[in-house]
Amino acid sequence: MALTEDLAEALARDVIAAQRELGDKADRLFMEVGNYIGTSSPSMQEAFMTACRAYMAADRGRDFFETRLKALKGA
Repeated sequence: MALTEDLAEALARDVIAAQRELGDKADRLFMEVGNYIGTSSPSMQEAFMTACRAYMAADRGRDFFETRLKALKGA
């Protein structure tokens, strides 16, 4: 359902932004939120967790790319 995915993605964006802002003390916040919403809607939980994993993977990929590019330009 598009509504579920839209809501889950919006929530994931907010949670990941909070994790970035708060650093290590909130590194598992997405798991806490996912578990909490899963008690009401397993389909929302799955959509939320998928969106969170995608955002976190993109962050890691961006960090790697920027570090690697910097190293290649400096070489």
